[in-house]
Amino acid sequence: MALFSFRLPDIGEGISEAEIVAWHIAVGDRVEEDGRLADMMTDKATVEMESPAAGTVVELAGAPGDSVAIGATLVVIETDEEGVQAAEPERVAAENPGVDDVQDAVTDPADVPVGAERDQLAAAPVAPDQTPNVATDATGTPSRERAAVLASPAVRQRAKDLGIDLSSVKHDGPHVRHGDLDAYLRYGAGQGYHAPNASRARPDETVRVIGMRRRIAENMAAAKRHIPHFTYVDEIDVTALEAMRSDLNAVRGGRPKLTLLPLLIVAFCRALPDFPIMNARYDDEAGVVTRHGSVHMGMATQTDAGLMVPVIRDAQDRNVWQLATEITRLAEAARSGKATSAELSGGTITVTSLGPLGGIATTPVINRPEVAILGPNRIVERPVFRGDAIMRAKLMNLSISCDHRVVDGHDAASFVQAIRRLLETPVLLFAD
Repeated sequence: MALFSFRLPDIGEGISEAEIVAWHIAVGDRVEEDGRLADMMTDKATVEMESPAAGTVVELAGAPGDSVAIGATLVVIETDEEGVQAAEPERVAAENPGVDDVQDAVTDPADVPVGAERDQLAAAPVAPDQTPNVATDATGTPSRERAAVLASPAVRQRAKDLGIDLSSVKHDGPHVRHGDLDAYLRYGAGQGYHAPNASRARPDETVRVIGMRRRIAENMAAAKRHIPHFTYVDEIDVTALEAMRSDLNAVRGGRPKLTLLPLLIVAFCRALPDFPIMNARYDDEAGVVTRHGSVHMGMATQTDAGLMVPVIRDAQDRNVWQLATEITRLAEAARSGKATSAELSGGTITVTSLGPLGGIATTPVINRPEVAILGPNRIVERPVFRGDAIMRAKLMNLSISCDHRVVDGHDAASFVQAIRRLLETPVLLFAD
C-alpha cells in the first residue's frame, strides 16, 4: 500500500485556483482508475476530475464551495500498488484534459444538468440514484451502501446541489419527483404532511452559496456596484400585435408556435440602428464604448440551476420563424445543461421576460458589460378611450434599464417609443 496525492492540474485557462462544486466520492470510498472524483468550477467552465489511480480515498481537500489552488493536493488515495508517488503535473494534466482538449469533459458554469418544465419532467427517463450513501458501523468505519432510488437526472442533480440523500426522501410514486424534494425542504426529513392552512414552525436552514449560484451572485453584485442603473417604463397597446400573432400561428404549418418574444426581438432590431448606443458594450477600465453593428441578443432564461443568458447570434438577420426556432433551441439547451460557452457569451443587449408572471413593471439588472436590458411585462386587458368610445385593449408595459454613464434618459425613452410605434402598427415589422 502507498499514498497517492492527486494534485489539481492546470486546466488550460490561465487560472490560479478552482472551486469545488461537488464531490463524487467520500473518505473511505474505493475509487477505480478513471473514476469520477469531483466537479471543479473555474470562471469559464466546470471540469470533471478523474482519478489516475485505483484505491481507497483517505483525504479530501475541502467541502463544496472551497477553492483549491492549481498544483495543490485535491485527493489523497491509498493505492493497491507499492511506491506510488504524487502524480507528475504533466501526467495529471494529460489524464484530466482542459476545456480546449476534450469537449465531453467540460461544460460551461451554467451547464449543470438541470431539467425541463415540470410537465416534461414527468416523462423524463429515470435511473437508480448513484449517490453514495455512506454509513458507519460501530467502529466508525465507512461502508458503501447504495440506495436504489429512482429519479430523473434533473431531480438527482437538484438533490446533489442541495446536499439531500435521495434515499431519505419520501415519495408516493415509483420515483422521486421535484415535489417530493420540495416537501423534504419544507417539512424536513420526516416529511410530515399537514393541512395546507395549518401553521407550523420549521427549523432554520443554512444553505451555502456555491457553484452557479455564487457566480450569479458575484455577477449581479458587480453589475450593481459598477453600473449606475436607471429604468424607464412605457405602456404599449399590443392588441393588433396579438391579433397578428394569432393569425400567423393559424398558418404556421410545421414551424414552431410564435410567442410574443420573436416579434419583440424583430422590433428591437429594427429600432436599434437609430439608437446605436443601446446595442453596445462598455469597457469601464479602458474607458471605451463599442457600438456593435450586429445584434447578439441575450435571452435571460430561468433554469433549475439559476438564471442563464444564452445568446441569439445576428438576431437582425433572422425572421420571426427563425427567431422562434432559435429561442426554443437555446432555452432547451440551457435548461438541459447542454448550452456551450460560446452560446452563453458575447451578447450586446439582453431581453428578460417573466412571461405570465411579468407583473406591472420590472427593474432588470444589466448584464455587464452591456449597457441596456429590456423587460417586457405581462399583457393585461383594460378599457381604453378611442376618441369618445371606450374599447377593450391588450396592454403591456415595457421596461428598460440602462447604464447612465453612457446612456441618457432621453435616448432610453426615445428608443422605447420607437419600439412602441413598431409594435402598435405591427405591419411595420415586415415592411422593407
